[in-house]
Formats: sequence, structure tokens, C-alpha cells
Amino acid sequence: MKRNLALVANLLLLISCTIFSTQAQPTQQLVRVVVAPDHTNWTYKTGEEVKFSITVLRAGNPISNVKIKYEIGPEKMDAVKSDSLIVANGNITINGGTLKTPGFLRCTVIAEVENKQYRSLATAAFDPGTIKPTEENPADFIEFWDKAKADLVKIPMDARMTLLPERCTENVNVYHVNLQNYRVGTRLFGILCVPKKEGKYPALLRVPGAGVRPYAGDVAAAEKGIITFEIGIHGIPVNMDPSVYTSMGSGILSDYPSYNLDDRDRYFYKRVYMGCIRANDFLTSLPQFDGQNLGVAGGSQGGALSIVTAALDSRVKFLAAHYPALSDVTGYLKGRAGGWPHLFSKNNVLHNNTPQKLKTVQYYDVVNFARLLKVPGIYSWGFNDETCPPTSMYAAYNVISAPKTLFLALETGHWTFPEQNEKTNNWMVEQLKKQ
Repeated sequence: MKRNLALVANLLLLISCTIFSTQAQPTQQLVRVVVAPDHTNWTYKTGEEVKFSITVLRAGNPISNVKIKYEIGPEKMDAVKSDSLIVANGNITINGGTLKTPGFLRCTVIAEVENKQYRSLATAAFDPGTIKPTEENPADFIEFWDKAKADLVKIPMDARMTLLPERCTENVNVYHVNLQNYRVGTRLFGILCVPKKEGKYPALLRVPGAGVRPYAGDVAAAEKGIITFEIGIHGIPVNMDPSVYTSMGSGILSDYPSYNLDDRDRYFYKRVYMGCIRANDFLTSLPQFDGQNLGVAGGSQGGALSIVTAALDSRVKFLAAHYPALSDVTGYLKGRAGGWPHLFSKNNVLHNNTPQKLKTVQYYDVVNFARLLKVPGIYSWGFNDETCPPTSMYAAYNVISAPKTLFLALETGHWTFPEQNEKTNNWMVEQLKKQ
């Protein structure tokens, strides 16, 4: 009986683990509000007018005499147009206006049906390929990170691996790994998955999205003949009871993206960025590693870490990033959307808009790492992302001179369709195993 339960658990784990750990598609509701720009690619030239169609459906049919409220304005900014009205036939087209500079214009709609509200949105792009960063690149950016990496080399890795028999499969061994990170006494934890069959294999570092949680490891990719290492960033074991992470996420780690923001040497993400390098130190030290093919992949915060890691570590040969966070975070100071964690939004600007903090973010913004990329990458996001605004992501993407592929799923927010995961997963597997 125990053996059968273990097999079922391993099967569920295998099914649930993919190269990316991303938010699931939102649950469908009884009433659907469909909002769409009138260009099928949702893209316009600056100065060109956009029209938004709004349809309220139940059981696939328009609802008559439905009350809606809508707002239109640049993403994450105050609305420039709003109204409430009754839609007689369940659908209506609204003139959304235009943008005179590259960016994104968003129409947000709330429909009220039988005293319940249903929300949806659509976002039109205006010359997104010409969006330029607002973040500046410090003159000593490369020197700062070269010194950080040199300091890391001096810290013994002190790797400790613990086999997790209950998570192993017929073909894959799974370990909880504990490494020494950027300073003596600090630790990095993750889940390592290694094919059991003797041989040499490519390796993939999986970097996490924001939050505090346990990790299962990428068994599915390991079943395909890829060593995988899925890491946490908080210096705590990643195989504890979920309630521990809930408590820490709402307690001591509730605002970690702003910790020590006024000091570039002590800012929270320094340990994170160096932890990704340390994870690669470990991966490339494994006797099963093929010595050449190393990739990094993640979404949101993990998308940011994928770009950062590939920029800082020449051992990385490929990267895949869904909706990268930490991109062009100073956009808000120039009157447009900035990247997650929205350090300078109207809710935070009075607290964070100091010379010290503005200087620190220059060394950590994804834009300045994107400029350094030299390896092929695949990227994917949608225009409706309210967590990682597309303006901020394009600001980083547009400065990448390395080979790049952008797979757009226009209507997605901070979540992915299965097709996005399939596209990026297959691309990464193909790159890692083609030699």
C-alpha cells in the first residue's frame, strides 16, 4: 500500500513539474467580460486611434441591458477617460484614444450582473519595439558585479546533499541541497534532480518567482535527461511544511524586495543574484554535468533572475524568461509604469525616492543586465499583465542585442497559457540537448 501511494505521489509530482513555475490561468466564471482592441495584433502606431470592443457573455451569448463601468488610461497610471452606461445588446465599441509616445493604453471594464461584478481588461500597444529604458546604467556597473563575483569565489561552497527517497522516481534521484552562499554562514537551499542512468547530461537552473514557498524540483525535465536544480532565495530549507512559508511570507519576509534598498552592498537582491551564481557553481561541479550545456529559466522574479544570471555568468548558454520583473523600476518617476516590485509607484515614491535608493536600484535593474546578454534567449508575456507591466518588460527586451525570440500571448496577465509553457519548455530542451 505504501509503495502504491509513493508511486501515485511521484506521478503527480512528475505531472505538476515543468521548466517554469508560473501562475495558472484564472478560473472561468459564469459571466465573461471580453475586451479587445480593434487590431488583431493589439498593436498601433503612436498617434493612431484605438477602439475597444466590450462584450458581456453568459453561456456564450451576449447579455442584454447590462450595466458596465470602464476606465481607459496608460497602464498603472490614472485613467484619462471613464464612464458608466447600460449596454443594450451585450456589446459596445468605445473610442479609446491614442498615445503620442511609445507605451500601452489599457481599458478596464467592470460589468454588473445580478448584483455581482465581473472584471476584465485589454491593453493596446503603441510602438512597443521603440520603448526605451528610464533607468540609467552606472559607470562602474560591471566593476561592481565583478568584485561581487570575486568575493563569492573566496567563500567555500560546502555542499550538502540529502536524498529524498519519497520524491525519487524510477529514472531520477531527487535531493535537498544546502550550499554556502555569498558570505560564510549564509546558506542557499534547493531541490536537485539527477537522471539515475550513468552518463553526462546538460543542466538547468530553475530560479523562483516572488514569494516564500517550498519547492518540488523539476522532475519532469530530469526525466528527459536534464539535470535540474530549483532554488529558493531566502536562505531557508525548501522542503518544510507550507505553513512555515506562509508565516514567514506574512511576517519577517513580507517586504523583502525593499530590504536595505539604501545600500547597494547590503540590498537584499545582492545575496539573491550571487546565490544564482553559487547554484551554477554547484551544478557545474557535479560529475554528471556534461561540462558545456547550462541553461536558466524562470518567470516573474524568476524571469528577472534568468536574465541577471545569464548576464553575470558566462557558463550559462541559454535562458528562458516569462514576464521578467525588476525591469525599468524607475518608469514611475518618468510618468509611466515601472516594473515589479513597484518601488516608485505613487504608493511608494515618497518612501523610496531618495538619492541612496535611486542609486542602489541602478545596480539591480534588469535593464542594465539585459544590455550585457550574449547568449540566446526566449521570452514570453502578455499585454494585460498588471504585475509586470509590458512597458517595463519591453524596456529591458529592446536593449538586448543577443539572439532573442519573443512569444506573445496578448490577452494573458500575470499567468500563462499551456501553449506558452510548451513553447518555452521545448525550446530550452532543444537547446540543451542539441549537441
